Amino acid sequence: MDIRQHWLDDAERIPSPNCDLRPDDQDISLIVLHCISLPPGKFEDRFIHQFFCNRLQADDDSYFKTLHQLKVSAHILINRQGIISQYVPFDKRAWHAGQSIYAGRSRCNDFSIGIELQGTETSPYTDQQYQQLAALIKALLMHYPGLSTSRITGHSDIAPGRKTDPGESFDWQRLYRLLEK
Repeated sequence: MDIRQHWLDDAERIPSPNCDLRPDDQDISLIVLHCISLPPGKFEDRFIHQFFCNRLQADDDSYFKTLHQLKVSAHILINRQGIISQYVPFDKRAWHAGQSIYAGRSRCNDFSIGIELQGTETSPYTDQQYQQLAALIKALLMHYPGLSTSRITGHSDIAPGRKTDPGESFDWQRLYRLLEK
């Protein structure tokens, strides 16, 4: 995987308006893993794309009435088949972490890359997702010197009590084994 001008070559580009400038575009030093399914427990890319681009229709599902007006995004989505979509270039601040703190530093969106895995906290992630996630992280580590394998965390760890993703179904050991290859 190659990164050029902060976009992943192998990703489908779906630019989101839900981003802005980082306070320091050289300070990219954390990877945050999330999970998402819209509606909950259903794995449809189009609703996630719509959500991150402010096009989610409240009438498409009763669950959407609670979130269709939220302004959020992630840098990357890896769907169940391992297909990668990118919404925000890595040098920009995506709106994925919300109120958050990592190693005593708040506002994690300022210095992190947000990666969404299509899934739920309790459903196993796919082999394709783990393979693509590991390849993506390796590319990010090569491109952004502030990143390291010790600075990969879950949304649940930076927003405890508020968030639970990527959840108990995420196999951290499996990810780290893949990163060692």
